[in-house]
Amino acid sequence: MEPEEEQRGGLAALSWPGRVVVATAVAVVAVAVTVHLAMVFLHVAPANTLSKQQDATIDAYVYPEFEQNWKLFAPNPLQQNIAVQARARVVDERDGTRTTGWIDLSAEDGAHIRGNLFPSHTAQNELRRAWDFYTGSHDAENRPDGMRGDLSQTYVERIVMDRFTERFDGTVDSIQLRSATTRVPAPAWSDERFDTDTEYRVLPWWDVSEAAHAERKAAS
Repeated sequence: MEPEEEQRGGLAALSWPGRVVVATAVAVVAVAVTVHLAMVFLHVAPANTLSKQQDATIDAYVYPEFEQNWKLFAPNPLQQNIAVQARARVVDERDGTRTTGWIDLSAEDGAHIRGNLFPSHTAQNELRRAWDFYTGSHDAENRPDGMRGDLSQTYVERIVMDRFTERFDGTVDSIQLRSATTRVPAPAWSDERFDTDTEYRVLPWWDVSEAAHAERKAAS
């Protein structure tokens, strides 16, 4: 029996407690994947009795990280290029308080995607979807529409701070965002004529909270 025992591998080679641990881990992962797929399916599926009853729970799980967007397949696809730009007020002991120039965060994401055979999901969608989330939950005066509005601002702020924290000498005291929207020119064969000048939507300055700074320090 000893040679046969030496040849055993995989789960058979584990002790009984080890097998229990592996089986439990597999079961937990399977349940988590099932719940995730069910939540996303209910979010994108047509309204039904279950999705209406659990609407708040589904939204709390999906937004903002797992939001689905199907505009690519819409009859009228997006016809605008929207760039998200940001700047910061930085405080340091040597220069005091200074304001940086506008930094095109969307252009930086584009540079990471262009020529990359396997671009990351973050570079492709994180900032773009976060901005969609913000504009979809705020009015033209940048007033939040309920709890989702506050959540969207926190989400956008977290993304910008993640990119700014190690970028400047000093402490980022506050940030400001704007979008630069430019319509895609009509093709040469089209009779359409419209303005392609860039339009800006400028948000107010946001003070960076102590909690945000503490979070960035913990992450680094």
